[in-house]
Amino acid sequence: MAASSRSSAPGALDARPGAYAWFVLAILCFVYVLNFLDRQLLSILAKPIQDELGVTDGQLGLIGGLYFAVFYCVLAIPVGWLADRTNRVRVLALACGLWSAATAACGLSANYGQLAASRMAVGVGEAGGVPPSYAIISDYFPSGTRGTALSLFNLGPPLGQALGVAFGASIAAAYSWRDAFLAVGVVGVVTAAAVLMFVREPRKGGLDAPLEIEPPVEAAPIPKSGLWATCRMYFANPVLRGMALACGATQFVTYALLNFATLFLMREKGMTLNEVAVWYALLIAVSVSLGMFVSGRLIDRLSRRFKTAYAYLPAIGLAVAMPFFAAFVWAPSWPLSLAFLALPMGLNYFYLSPAVTLVQEEVRPDQRVLSGALLLLVMNLIGLGLGPTYLGAASDFFARTNPDTSLQMAFYTLLPFYGLAIVMFLGLAGKIRRQIKEKAS
Repeated sequence: MAASSRSSAPGALDARPGAYAWFVLAILCFVYVLNFLDRQLLSILAKPIQDELGVTDGQLGLIGGLYFAVFYCVLAIPVGWLADRTNRVRVLALACGLWSAATAACGLSANYGQLAASRMAVGVGEAGGVPPSYAIISDYFPSGTRGTALSLFNLGPPLGQALGVAFGASIAAAYSWRDAFLAVGVVGVVTAAAVLMFVREPRKGGLDAPLEIEPPVEAAPIPKSGLWATCRMYFANPVLRGMALACGATQFVTYALLNFATLFLMREKGMTLNEVAVWYALLIAVSVSLGMFVSGRLIDRLSRRFKTAYAYLPAIGLAVAMPFFAAFVWAPSWPLSLAFLALPMGLNYFYLSPAVTLVQEEVRPDQRVLSGALLLLVMNLIGLGLGPTYLGAASDFFARTNPDTSLQMAFYTLLPFYGLAIVMFLGLAGKIRRQIKEKAS
């Protein structure tokens, strides 16, 4: 049942992940792919849904944004607390089964009310997806390899987004939008059963360095932290709090971009839906995946020597991405615009692997799921909740004077938010340095 080949006591720093650990990581990554594939389906299939159910743009915005985000963000906290105190694999499998069944229910919806209820149920289920996975991976991969493992896990969103664009459009064109939801839902239910059958619950903290030399084997069980105690610990820690806020500022840009890039490329750059399904999907799959993986590898190497790398790496990535993002907005044609977008689309995600790895390294094993949920709560409330809302409002504002380029004008206003995120990560580096000095004194 061991996740790693270990010749020393549990928690040894020289532990290396074995084949089963990589197998578990592959399953969890596939679950994450399904998570994001489902989210992407709604925006891709918006037109046929509107045609059949008579749903307005505003109603689609509510079920894809606010209704989903509230359930997804808030319920992640109690679910994370429950997973920290119970079996994380079972919580993950139950969550996957729930959101997959709710996804299938979307395809059976006869009216807007049923569709809205199904999407809210998807948010409830997905609240139990990512935080337990973070903690499970951290107990299968020891310190020094977690950044790489978590970066591979975080390939789920770009792969899910890319497959959502390509798969959703293809199925809807060949069959119907309902069949796309039903197919993804069935695959998710089967995957939930596979998680229960093939993923074993690892020992919490089994690969962490022991706090005491004695006793090495029969150590006392790790105490279970309370919900509010863990929340107080998280937000009282300036490094954890600073990381969450800096990531939120970054996601303000990334979610605004993801939610409006397709519309911008089609409406103001002349791209067709078929071209979006091929070229934009390919760009997401390659650029974001490389950004996730490269940042994870870099953080594993750099953090061994400089803990401030957790903050400097995202700051440098955003600083390099910023001028290319401006060029993406400016470019007069969609091929040139897409070429400029390739680099920022990857560098924008240099924050995620360092953030997740830092949080998992910084807290006790019995606090990992809830701490990961708190990180996601702050990031998603700011990014998912405010980023697209702001950009849409800005576009409406500029439409009064620049009706043909309103989204272009709105995208330009994201540049100061790039600067804000960079400044916040640089401030985080200072907090990390002070924390290191306090621990040394």
